[in-house]
Amino acid sequence: MSKLLPLVSGRALFRIGVVWSHLRASSVVMAAPTNSLVRHHTTAGVIIIGDEILKGYTQDTNTYFICRKLHSLGVKVERVSVIGDDLPTIADEVAQFSKRYTYVLTAGGIGPTHDDLTFQGVADAFGEKLEPNPELVELCQKYLGADASDMSSPRMKMALVPESAKLLFGYDNKTKQKARYPIVSVRNVFVFPGVPALMEKALTMLEDVFSNKDVTFHFKEVYVSTDETSIAPYLNIVDAKHHSKVQLGSYPDWYNNYYRVKLTLESESEDDLKEAHQHLLSLLPQDKVVDYVERDPVGQAAQEVYGLADKDGDPFGIKVKAALSIVEECLEKYEVPELCVSFNGGKDCTALLHLVHAAIAKKYPVGRPQLQVLYIQRPSPFPETEDFISKTAERYNLKMYTMSGDYKEALQELKRIQPQIQAVLMGQRRGDPYVSRTNMAAFCMTDSGWPQYMRVNPMLEFTFHDVWGFLRSLYLPYCILYDRGYTSLGNMVNTKQNPDLKYVDEFGVTRYKPAYMLEDETGERDGRHS
Repeated sequence: MSKLLPLVSGRALFRIGVVWSHLRASSVVMAAPTNSLVRHHTTAGVIIIGDEILKGYTQDTNTYFICRKLHSLGVKVERVSVIGDDLPTIADEVAQFSKRYTYVLTAGGIGPTHDDLTFQGVADAFGEKLEPNPELVELCQKYLGADASDMSSPRMKMALVPESAKLLFGYDNKTKQKARYPIVSVRNVFVFPGVPALMEKALTMLEDVFSNKDVTFHFKEVYVSTDETSIAPYLNIVDAKHHSKVQLGSYPDWYNNYYRVKLTLESESEDDLKEAHQHLLSLLPQDKVVDYVERDPVGQAAQEVYGLADKDGDPFGIKVKAALSIVEECLEKYEVPELCVSFNGGKDCTALLHLVHAAIAKKYPVGRPQLQVLYIQRPSPFPETEDFISKTAERYNLKMYTMSGDYKEALQELKRIQPQIQAVLMGQRRGDPYVSRTNMAAFCMTDSGWPQYMRVNPMLEFTFHDVWGFLRSLYLPYCILYDRGYTSLGNMVNTKQNPDLKYVDEFGVTRYKPAYMLEDETGERDGRHS
């Protein structure tokens, strides 16, 4: 499931944000569910309105939030429509949705300009006229300096709503206060702003309006490490038997390191759900069912990494604890703005990054400084590596410096543009070719003739299998190439899949096992030519 990233145009913020953020509660009664609308099976249709959505100028995050929120309230969203700023289209869509669904939620198209047509479209859908709402008129006067004698002015446009419209004020369960801005409703149609931040807050505060307490959706997930084709016969059997009471979904994820397909089962009956779940598990190959739970390894880094280190007598835990102590010593010697992590998307530096992140999270539970990383981009990089680096930077909120050239040239450039950086943390291990030829220590300065940095090496005592144990025990994301038979990543010219991982499946197709299944770690670089 995706994280929400509200992307809003300045135009939309200008239109809606000013007036709606200043609207406040008055004598209007707070919203409450209408009994005639609440029935056992409550449905909803969602209409997203805006040319900017259809043209790709603005990313629609409202659909995701609305559907997820309504589903949690026992409301089944049956259709989502995205339409442009066209009056007849808006009117027709609203009229049709209003007949089909218990609730209709629109988002977008309310504001002061010529193409804000939602209120007029809703009015046309029900054969009504727009008229000034006295309270909205007062608010537009107070906060926008509108002149009530000129109802044709843009500042007064937002006070013109369908004649049967009602103002609904939500309730903030945290502050115990009524909302400062209302949502306009007409019959079973609820008109929300298009700005994600405003829409999300408004819908959250109006949960009681839509909540269907007659229904609770019960849910289970099953993760498998094989593709959909191989499990489709089992899914067909389960669906044929249980489809009238249980919804079975199948969702492949080609870039997840821990499963290939997520199966979902959902039902209003816990008993029916349990029966279908057990039936599914009885059919699936047990060696393909993955013990996996959706989690936030980055947010829980301090707790989970230090948990590994606290396992008394565990050899791996001892190594993690030693690595953490080196990072902690580094954080005592240097401030975070004076540090940089060397990161190229490989397994070792991915483990290192998480170690450093965990130590920083523990030391700075609030007001955490942003971690800096140095990425030296080589010619002909794998697209998968570039994609992973980009997502990792976002996942950890990294400040990344991307350099080209060799390592020495990159450090020279880093010294020039960021002279405050004094130390570089590196994911080197004793088994690495360069390290094995030197007497590398946890803390050592760069060689003579190089830009002077303290090199910090927390993972020197880690082995190939230790790195994989760390990554996979914490369910950390890593570059997907490792799951495709690559064990040491260079670029597209000098790196191939490791021949030690090659096998032929039952259909005679040549495949490669994932890197963590390499038995002899001395063959780690067998796929690298330089």
